[in-house]
Amino acid sequence: MKQFFIKYYKDLFLGKRFFAGIGLCVSLFLFSFFLPWLGDLPIVIFLVFVLLVLIDVILLYRTKRDVFLRRDIPDRLSNGDENELRIYVENFYSFNIHIGIIDEIPFQFQKRDLWFKSSLKAGERKTIIYTLRPTKRGEYIFGQTRLYVQSSLGLISRRFNIGDEATVPVYPSFLQLRRYELMAISNRLTEFGIKKIRRLGHSMEFDQVKNYVQGDDYRTVNWKATARKGELMVNSFTDEKAQHVYCVIDKSRPMKMPFEGLSLLDYAINASLVLSNVALVKQDKAGLITVAEQMGSVVPADRKPTQLGKIMEVLYKEKTRYLELNMEALFTSVRGVLRQRSLVVLFTNFESMSALNRQLPYLKRIAKYHLLLVVFFENTELKEITEKPVQDVEDIYIQTIANKFAYEKKLMVRELAKHGILSILTPPDQLTINVVNRYLAIKAQQKI
Repeated sequence: MKQFFIKYYKDLFLGKRFFAGIGLCVSLFLFSFFLPWLGDLPIVIFLVFVLLVLIDVILLYRTKRDVFLRRDIPDRLSNGDENELRIYVENFYSFNIHIGIIDEIPFQFQKRDLWFKSSLKAGERKTIIYTLRPTKRGEYIFGQTRLYVQSSLGLISRRFNIGDEATVPVYPSFLQLRRYELMAISNRLTEFGIKKIRRLGHSMEFDQVKNYVQGDDYRTVNWKATARKGELMVNSFTDEKAQHVYCVIDKSRPMKMPFEGLSLLDYAINASLVLSNVALVKQDKAGLITVAEQMGSVVPADRKPTQLGKIMEVLYKEKTRYLELNMEALFTSVRGVLRQRSLVVLFTNFESMSALNRQLPYLKRIAKYHLLLVVFFENTELKEITEKPVQDVEDIYIQTIANKFAYEKKLMVRELAKHGILSILTPPDQLTINVVNRYLAIKAQQKI
């Protein structure tokens, strides 16, 4: 018995019923001093209690094959998304048990109350499903899974420490990427807010001669093929392919601003990943440039099957810097890397007209050689302040200042348009939809 307790005492925990039983026994012993008629009842109850504890210990420790538990973690987690994790548990005891599970999740989630309770009949198996939403890229370390088992007596609990530490990388939002792909396959992209863009005219890239169907443009009728075949035939054109689409991500201090747990940089990274995939589906070449106070990573535009994987690996490692954006270094890199006219989508953020004016000369120089689309963010908190009813003079003052900043954002859009630079002013949560819609519109209008 001594060896048993030395071996197992660390995994044996006393339950609430145990302390309730101890409390009952102590109370009876105390009352027996004032109530002699209780006689030997406290001793009998104490002995019964000790016997029940021993039975509970024997029930939980008598067999080697007791409970099986396995935690299933994905090979990687998707940043900003709800990732599904599973805990599979099976009862090999010959009686019903009550279980409690503590999963040691990474400290980045700051969750101290992840506790699952359940009951299992003899031979029963269950799968517990829960989700985690990471808000930072990088490596996350999962610890062990702690399983606490009680019999129906509930006097003690036996603990099982299962599994080893596991390191899981958190990548840019590949779950969002998959959702867009699945919706595209089933022609349901409009559910995400992706608009059906009407093509203006047609591109000069010939595809094939096909039979006329209702809705085809009469101007594309191929009269020679019609005369030869005896049926109305039309020329079919397709979007121009192999155009270069570069996502340029600003990693400087303004992109550190948070929104719903994610930084603006992470929103830009997730949107860049989706846009690159859409460009590859459209047979264009996708590329990537990151920049802060100095040049970061450069992935030359290509449309190989491995291109999206290269872009994701680069984006996985990117972090926000704490200095100003070096637009001169960006312009030099763009002139050196981009050998032909390309669509350059710059994800950045301006909080004032003075910040825009400092960068405007370089933006105009880039726009001279390429089609430049500047994407920056609405301050949603300021927008909420401007729409909130005022109650006193202080509220009027705060709302006036908020309106001033919101109006400056609109002035930035006008200033960029005045110099022939396309722009998108968007809330962070609508970034991906707005960027994809603008890319499709640019393709339909043949602006690249």
